[in-house]
Amino acid sequence: MAVEERDTLIEFPCDFDIKAMGLSGTTFETTVLSIVNEYVDDIKEGAIKTKQSSGGKFTSMTITVYVESQTQLDAIYQALSGNDLVNYVL
Repeated sequence: MAVEERDTLIEFPCDFDIKAMGLSGTTFETTVLSIVNEYVDDIKEGAIKTKQSSGGKFTSMTITVYVESQTQLDAIYQALSGNDLVNYVL
């Protein structure tokens, strides 16, 4: 059974920013990076930005990745959303 690409406003392939937020700690950052690396071949230098909340309890990570399809992007979002350390994915 062939997988159909659904209509999207995004033109693929493209660079795309994925933002994940969770409780601060080295485990959060390494987990998010590990998940994204499962679906993206190469994360370029400078593509990862992290920011702490004002109280330091939460961390947000923005990773700019090169994606080839909506299916690939959906897989990344599902994997991140399914992880207990990730509170939000944008």
